[in-house]
Amino acid sequence: MRMWAQSHLCQKPRHATSVLAAAFVFFFLLLSTSQPANALPAFARKYGLRCSACHESWPMLNFFGQKFKDNGYQLMNDRDAPIWQNPGYWPVTFRITPIWHRVSTNQVATDQSPTGAQKVTTTGFDLSGLDFHTGGTLEKNFSFYVLPSSDPTASFHFETVMARLDNIKDSSWFNVKLGKYELDNLLSEKRILTLTANGGIYQLYHFIPQNDHNIFGQMGDNQLGLELMGHSYNDRTRYSVSLLSSNDGQVGLPYGEESYSTFITGSQAFDAGRLGVDRVGFYVMAGEAATYYLTSGGMPIGGSGTQNKGYSREGFVGQFYFGDHFDVTVITQHGEDNAWFGQGYGDPIDYPNAVCNTPTGTQSCNNTPGTQLIAGARNPTWNGILVEPHYVVSPQMIVLGRYETMRMSQQSTPGTPSNFGNISTYTLGYRYNPFMTSRAGMAYHAEYNWWHQDGTAPIAGTNLTQSELLFGIDFDF
Repeated sequence: MRMWAQSHLCQKPRHATSVLAAAFVFFFLLLSTSQPANALPAFARKYGLRCSACHESWPMLNFFGQKFKDNGYQLMNDRDAPIWQNPGYWPVTFRITPIWHRVSTNQVATDQSPTGAQKVTTTGFDLSGLDFHTGGTLEKNFSFYVLPSSDPTASFHFETVMARLDNIKDSSWFNVKLGKYELDNLLSEKRILTLTANGGIYQLYHFIPQNDHNIFGQMGDNQLGLELMGHSYNDRTRYSVSLLSSNDGQVGLPYGEESYSTFITGSQAFDAGRLGVDRVGFYVMAGEAATYYLTSGGMPIGGSGTQNKGYSREGFVGQFYFGDHFDVTVITQHGEDNAWFGQGYGDPIDYPNAVCNTPTGTQSCNNTPGTQLIAGARNPTWNGILVEPHYVVSPQMIVLGRYETMRMSQQSTPGTPSNFGNISTYTLGYRYNPFMTSRAGMAYHAEYNWWHQDGTAPIAGTNLTQSELLFGIDFDF
């Protein structure tokens, strides 16, 4: 779930007020009582499992929870089919998070600053979006999941809508999913434990080089497509193959003709003795998308895109456990876009207002027949790494951190500084669950994120940084 849009910026408040508000919220969140922790409400009401059975810390899954998900939200017993449930059972959970946060940006373009930019800090109380989760089985081996989701202003969209046929021909190796769904990332952004604007997403899944208009390779966004997925009986070996429309999950065929992408994953878990069950895997997202659109009145015509160009994302994943309390997930990724994307072509939403460089000057970013790129234009390429450790103090409390860095290895436009657009970000937080019953759950959440990007501040040649401190009560019912 995309937790909230970037906060509106305002003038910097007095320091004493900020400190007092932070202290008050922090003190409030530390007040809690210790009670047993059980499973997430929707499935807990069906199976009566404890939280720690499926979650390292909700909503993040552990090994058993991943196997339950891979089986199509089934335990493979006589309670799976809904006909055996009490007619009053309704598999629905809603989730929303009231928060207090402080956001500080080192350079914001303003009319009042003599230099054209100044530091802006804002604090206050806020809300996340609202998610309605409903999922489970329609019959044994027929699964579904529907997630209407809103932003903080109650503007709704369908985050997930999918139906799945499980264990085809009585084999766990063949399961078919159709609809809009999260890609089979071993580190799930939809079950992320962090909530800040920059820490609440995986930068590695969404990175786009500066001036690049390829929006279609964002692995963190739910996509529309068809997935074939399989796993061994004990879930140690897993694979998935998805055929996706190159539209970043948007409905109504708004983009190109015959433009598709593929997402392929595979992983293998192994017993590391006393350390636990570790897993290593890989993923590849590759495809093509349109760079030219027919227009009417200067605006792109939906579904008319042609002149497809390619892109790819390849990565390796490792999930390593060091006993009962500590684990680390590591991801490395290489990305590449075609030079047409790198020069600003591709996204029809932006190109009427964007300007691209060509040998004959500048023009709108629509790859009309005869258009040529500037001399020396190259495919932008980059590399990224993510390290996310977790320390599970108890089934009720987890401390987590994350470091991500994205580094350009080749800029699309010759002469561009080699570090232009590079990102580094650090996140530190904790979650404490005072209770988690089969009816409802709640977590006290505290988090700090620092984000840095090279060369993108309003004052030319300077860097952009942003920090956010957040406290909240994350609850579901």
